[in-house]
Amino acid sequence: MTEAEDAPVGRDPAGAGRADPLLVVEDLHAAADNNAILNGVDLVVRPGELHAVMGPNGSGKSTLANVLLGSPGFSVTKGRVLYKGEDVTGLTTDERARRGMFLAFQYPEEIPGVPIAQFLRQAVAARRGSDVSVIEVRVQIHEWLQRLGMDVGFASRYLNDGFSGGEKKRNEILQMALLEPDLAILDETDSGLDIDGVRVVARGVDEVRAHRPALGVVIVTHYRRILDELRPDVIHVLVDGRIVDSGGPELASRLDREGYEAWRK
Repeated sequence: MTEAEDAPVGRDPAGAGRADPLLVVEDLHAAADNNAILNGVDLVVRPGELHAVMGPNGSGKSTLANVLLGSPGFSVTKGRVLYKGEDVTGLTTDERARRGMFLAFQYPEEIPGVPIAQFLRQAVAARRGSDVSVIEVRVQIHEWLQRLGMDVGFASRYLNDGFSGGEKKRNEILQMALLEPDLAILDETDSGLDIDGVRVVARGVDEVRAHRPALGVVIVTHYRRILDELRPDVIHVLVDGRIVDSGGPELASRLDREGYEAWRK
């Protein structure tokens, strides 16, 4: 058993106990433009667990998120990524998404001319592997907009076009709700948000998790404030491309007091 598998878990979500892992990252090394960024990451996420990855700028947090979803801008040089027991290291982003992996981007792209409802219908069809009716998707969107406390007219707007930072992040949560993934990677979802915005996004994540108790979540963040809202099961410290420590909420408190210098070699 790896060190990551022994990581402490603060609760037993959805009766997961020691359920088979949803995600296993083994000795993951990755590079971009021939520059090594990840230097041996080990991570295990079980159904229903929420893991937080924290680290200083340049530590490899966003690289980890992108590599997990197969971003073509990064190459895996060693190690592997297992999802539901399947080695997905060589799969494309689309192939991973169809299997139930989801990435909420730190900087979602703006796509003028494409209504959110149309985009979501196509995304849901790709996820299910079959066409879905316009009415079905509209009903689901309307239900989730209400559950997330969002204006029902939101779906008719163009994808992220002219959106505020908070609107873009809430749109990512809406996509996560509609696509019904089994694993969600949230890359700095709290980036650029004020305290109220962080709370709104955190409540959205909680709402989706309540609807899908077995959903595994990995959230990448710089700051503790969203963790105060989401209450992760495990917090990991990523420094110089490696997870150098894992623990519970007390680890976030220590980071607040000491910063990351205590974990630098």
